[in-house]
Amino acid sequence: MVTITDTFSILLSRVGKVLYWVMGWTYDPLPDYWDNKSVVIGFPHTTNMDTVRALTYIKLARVNARLLVKSTWFFFPMSLLLKGLGGLPVKRDKARGFVDSVVHEFNSRDELAVALVPEGTRKEVAAIKTGFWYIAKGADVPIICWYLDNTAKRTRWLGKIHPGNTLEEDLEKIREIYKKAGFSIPGEA
Repeated sequence: MVTITDTFSILLSRVGKVLYWVMGWTYDPLPDYWDNKSVVIGFPHTTNMDTVRALTYIKLARVNARLLVKSTWFFFPMSLLLKGLGGLPVKRDKARGFVDSVVHEFNSRDELAVALVPEGTRKEVAAIKTGFWYIAKGADVPIICWYLDNTAKRTRWLGKIHPGNTLEEDLEKIREIYKKAGFSIPGEA
């Protein structure tokens, strides 16, 4: 039996595919290594349209994902839209408490993908934020790398790592994954 939730999910998936087509973008399907409990990182973050593409992809792929969005975007009526699409507000001034709260969310659910941009802003940065690693490490979930290929106008899945012993070793692995796609990650914060 098809529920209202299923029907709405199918409708949003179809609308997402149309939106990608209208924007002139294409996308990779979910990769074989997709994990229903994961931290998804995306590079680069150059425009608010990156958030639109990410939220749209979450719906068209029909995954249980939450996109971390700067809390200042959660004002009425925008907050209704963002929450409905899977947005989760981030208060950047309370980083450690936020990491712990996201780890708690992972520990209390069977499925959860949290998506974020480690650059933390659309402006050029000298270093990325590393909270994603602490979330993945604390929740014992993999980090999946997503790339917004602006040149090809395609969102791409690049690879997956499981957090190891040190942040530095894992950042080097992630840098290599993105380097193969032609993108250089800024240094760490």
